[in-house]
Parts: sequence; structure tokens; C-alpha cells
Amino acid sequence: MKAREKARYEARAAIIKAMGHPTRLFIVEELSRGERCVLDLTKMVGADVSTISKHLSVLKNAGIVRDEKRGSQVFYSLLVPCVLNFFSCVESVLESRARGQAELTK
Repeated sequence: MKAREKARYEARAAIIKAMGHPTRLFIVEELSRGERCVLDLTKMVGADVSTISKHLSVLKNAGIVRDEKRGSQVFYSLLVPCVLNFFSCVESVLESRARGQAELTK
């Protein structure tokens, strides 16, 4: 594998890793419905502000979400809504796996 190719795979892995937490998946899905402030997400998830802020920071550093400060609140939105296509793919894998397991129990 060439260095440039390896760097590309590493960049892809970093984005996938950023998505690799249930809370971050929830946040991305929630942001697909519209922008949210940190306090809203905190209430929805049931975690403290610092935990949600850390998750949002991971997503922002990966280039998945953006933030906008308005007064004392920070609002987040999806930077690249196409990330939701990944969710569709994951659901297809889950369905395929479930079908395969169901066939094994027949």
C-alpha cells in the first residue's frame, strides 16, 4: 500500500471511529432533524453537558458537524448530511445479518 493510499484509509477510519459510539450516532441522527443546542442534546441523551460537549467535539473534529455560537448557547448542525447514507448502509447490514441468523435457526 502506498503512503498516499494509506493516509486516505487512515482518514476514512478516523471518520468512522468518530461515529463509533452510540451517543454520537444518536446525536447525528437527531441533528438530521435540525440544529440543536448543547442543552437540548444534554436533555435528550440524559448526560451532563461536559460529556455531550466532548461527543460534539469529536464529531466536529471529524468534519461531521459544525457549530454556531449565539449568545451564550452553541448550536450544532450536520455539516455533511450524506453521513446519513452510512446509517442506511449499516441498517442493510443489520437486516442481512438478521436474515442469515434466522435461516440458521430453521
